[in-house]
Amino acid sequence: MDLGLKDRVYVVTGATRGLGNATARELVADGAKVVLTGRDDKRVAEAAAALGPNAVGVAVDNADPDAAARLIAAARDAFGGFDGVLVSVGGPPPGFVADNTDEQWEAAFRSVFLGAVRLARAAAAELEAGGVIGFVLSGSVHEPIPGLTISNGLRPGLAGFAKSLADELGPRGIRVVGLLPARIDTDRVRELDALSADPEATRTANESRIPLRRYGAPEEFGRAAAFLLSPAASYLTGVMLPVDGGMRHGF
Repeated sequence: MDLGLKDRVYVVTGATRGLGNATARELVADGAKVVLTGRDDKRVAEAAAALGPNAVGVAVDNADPDAAARLIAAARDAFGGFDGVLVSVGGPPPGFVADNTDEQWEAAFRSVFLGAVRLARAAAAELEAGGVIGFVLSGSVHEPIPGLTISNGLRPGLAGFAKSLADELGPRGIRVVGLLPARIDTDRVRELDALSADPEATRTANESRIPLRRYGAPEEFGRAAAFLLSPAASYLTGVMLPVDGGMRHGF
């Protein structure tokens, strides 16, 4: 199936590793051009180089108020256009209510929530009909994840923002979509498993709760994201797609 991605230009944040990187790889593999971001200059340069000439890297922090304008300008300067954005941000630090400090909440809000809102707002002002804004969220949108209190607080709010944005931008032909990953086999998920006394047992227990009985591969997430961002999904907006091996049982 041709997704219609050839020569379309996307900004993908948090793309030096994990889900953002997996999505950037799939987009480029299908003919798109990508501006990928991260906070570390060296890692950004290495990630872009690994994807070849259809990718450029820009080192930014999502919490930077100027990041959105810089990224959209980079897309236009490097590739002559801008067709969409996928906002992927590393998860806030784990912890329970009593563990997380005000400083951690404020830092996570600026990066995970406000940074995403700024980028979506800037993208909405620049995109034309056929453009798309995507958010990598979490299964915590529907059900809190123990030990991830800050993420549980922020991700559902961002999903609500995305739904509101979909209603506002739909009449202009601009789509807004979200992805809700669960146990995808990324560094972040392995780090969370490693917080337990027995990481191997934790993984086995988690896999037993997944109908497909395994963690997802990053490229499986990347393919789902690339589809939602593509013209092939042109009548999908306001959707929140679980990428979780069947863990969510509700409609």
